[in-house]
Amino acid sequence: MATIRDPDVGETFNSKLEEIRSKLLTQAMGEVMNDATAEFSQAHRHYMTSILDTCSKKCREDETMFQTIQTYMEDIKHKRAAIKEKLAEVPEIVEDIGDKENSKENLIKKIEKLKMEQVKERELIDSQNKANKARLKNLNKIKEIFQERLSLEIRKIQGEKLQFIFRNINHKNPESAYTFLLRISEDGVYQMISCDPPLEQAVHLERKLQETNNFSAFLANVRKEFVALHNATKTA
Repeated sequence: MATIRDPDVGETFNSKLEEIRSKLLTQAMGEVMNDATAEFSQAHRHYMTSILDTCSKKCREDETMFQTIQTYMEDIKHKRAAIKEKLAEVPEIVEDIGDKENSKENLIKKIEKLKMEQVKERELIDSQNKANKARLKNLNKIKEIFQERLSLEIRKIQGEKLQFIFRNINHKNPESAYTFLLRISEDGVYQMISCDPPLEQAVHLERKLQETNNFSAFLANVRKEFVALHNATKTA
């Protein structure tokens, strides 16, 4: 083995060792850095992917929310327009309600008036019916008297019409009939409809009956007129 005599050999050797150590250290550090960088890059990629997914999801949610808000806004807009339209109709509706209320009040007043008129008409009809019943009762009494004394026959024909038949006027023919028709109107007025044979004084006799309401005198006067007419005819 050769003896190292050069004093700089040790220093050179140490320098070489340091250089080799530096190269190895640099190489090792490079590998470590590469591994760390690769691991960091992969982690970063995973992180960024997660962030991007989260952002995308958030964007989709925001977009959905935005569309929902837009829908709500459109709905609110339509509702406001509808409310505005309804508010514009309110005065007309109020006026219409007022007209209907007035019509209702007028209708109620008319109904009340009709009810009162019906009550009055019913009372009038009842009063007329009572009066007519009284007249009929009086006629029945008169009928009995005149049947016995004046040979008068009374027949009810054609609804409310009465036929009065006088006999024993013509002594040569006692059964010869002298008749007239009488009716009582809805107003309770006596009306002579016809006479057979006709009497010139029929209108006067009817008016007298309406004025006095004395039916007995009326029948007596009608019989007198028939007797006078018979006597005048016999004389002629």
